[in-house]
Amino acid sequence: MKLGPLSDRVVLKQLEAEETTKSGIILTSSAQEKPQEAEVIAVGPGGMVDGKEVKMQVTVGQKVIYSKYAGTEVKLDGEEYIIVRQNDILAVVE
Repeated sequence: MKLGPLSDRVVLKQLEAEETTKSGIILTSSAQEKPQEAEVIAVGPGGMVDGKEVKMQVTVGQKVIYSKYAGTEVKLDGEEYIIVRQNDILAVVE
């Protein structure tokens, strides 16, 4: 199934949580913090949003950091995705 976002929406796939700390301590699944880093899976066309022209600045395949409480979580074909507005993306990871 293909997910095609509308307007200024972006579909993200969250990256896996770290299972160990930098010092080598193994974390249980309940102690792992949900990462705010994700990969861009699909990008909407942009266009007019709230009376302003929105140009999409992210592309498929980029790694990004998004707002902690942003977006809508959806599950399709056993995969979990997050749909956010482009302005909820804070930075591109290079």
